[in-house]
Amino acid sequence: MTLDESLRTAWENLGSHRLRSALAMLGIVFGVGAVISMLAIGAGAEREALLMIERLGLHNVLVRAKDLDDKELEEARKKSLGVSPRDAAAIADAVPGVIGVAPRLEVDAWKILAGGARAEGEVWGVSHQQAALSGLRLAEGRFLDPVDERSHAQVCVLGGALRRDLFGQEPALGHSVKVNDVWLEVVGVLDSAGASGESFQGVHVGSPDRELYLPVTTAMRKLDRKPLAAPLDELVVRLAPGTDSAQAGRMIAALLERLHGGAKDWEMVVPEALLEQSRRTQRLFDLVMGCIAGISLLVGGIGIMNVMLASVLERTREIGVRRAVGARRREIVQQFLVESFALSAAGGIAGVLTGVGIARAVALFAGWTTRVAPLSVLLAVGVAMTVGLASGIYPAMRAARLDPVEALRYE
Repeated sequence: MTLDESLRTAWENLGSHRLRSALAMLGIVFGVGAVISMLAIGAGAEREALLMIERLGLHNVLVRAKDLDDKELEEARKKSLGVSPRDAAAIADAVPGVIGVAPRLEVDAWKILAGGARAEGEVWGVSHQQAALSGLRLAEGRFLDPVDERSHAQVCVLGGALRRDLFGQEPALGHSVKVNDVWLEVVGVLDSAGASGESFQGVHVGSPDRELYLPVTTAMRKLDRKPLAAPLDELVVRLAPGTDSAQAGRMIAALLERLHGGAKDWEMVVPEALLEQSRRTQRLFDLVMGCIAGISLLVGGIGIMNVMLASVLERTREIGVRRAVGARRREIVQQFLVESFALSAAGGIAGVLTGVGIARAVALFAGWTTRVAPLSVLLAVGVAMTVGLASGIYPAMRAARLDPVEALRYE
């Protein structure tokens, strides 16, 4: 019997017991589906994490004004001014590996208007370095420049969604936007592609899609702040490539401890540490899901072995006839291995469809990003087929060892 004939015979035998074959394949189907969907969700989560870290800046350290209640704020102001330009200058001078410090100031925007349109969004006073530090990309116009900061220019850059809310299909460049009581000229619009979400590992990130940027000097001079609020809300500290961010973070923390007189009115975020924490969590998730998928594949292998043993028992007389007319043992082994392989291959294909369906359903209904990689499909199907072949070895060897005379007499 040739390999083609063995394969055709295998499909015929499986087709004659459809329900039994389908039940035997369920473990393989669920195992392969779990592997593919797990890896798709994991790849999507990793991509989202990278987008978030790109937004924060992998080589950045963020110093943020801590959110305190009124009583805590009053006590802190007795010792410290809060996050301020003085901190930025001290960090730039005293911490090795720092190549730049950019301030950020959040404006309490109770009104954002343009013509007759009104929009909701976040307003930030930022340095001209913000685009490079946060990986912002422009769709139109330009970003803020040093001249805007020195001259306290009343200009701004809009996020994509904010631009659509205020101007619709009309051009935005050169037109004016009113933030509270200050008019700002639009000089640039950000690209909406790759806008990140609201938080990552418990750290607020925000989305540039709904943000408005104006020069930090303009925000400090022309827009109101709460009396006890810190002069700045955030410092983005840029580190040179190769600098140990954890060590730099410790040095910055020690410096701020002295500058603020021990007042805990600031907090620090190290994006590189957040990324490593995210990866550890992802590895744990992959390990747990991999164990679950492995158990499913093991159960599927046991089911295939059970079906093949039943098939050997049912076809004992057929095996005897084949041996009597000259079939060799290796041909009997081949026949049952091909049948086992066909069963696992069918389960693997069904598992691929199941896994892709689960990944798309999760993306559609849960709003999670998923990404099915071809390598994950090949890995899952390869493991399933290996399990199928391994599960068919014992039944095939048992069939090959049957005594032809005894097999012919079997009823």
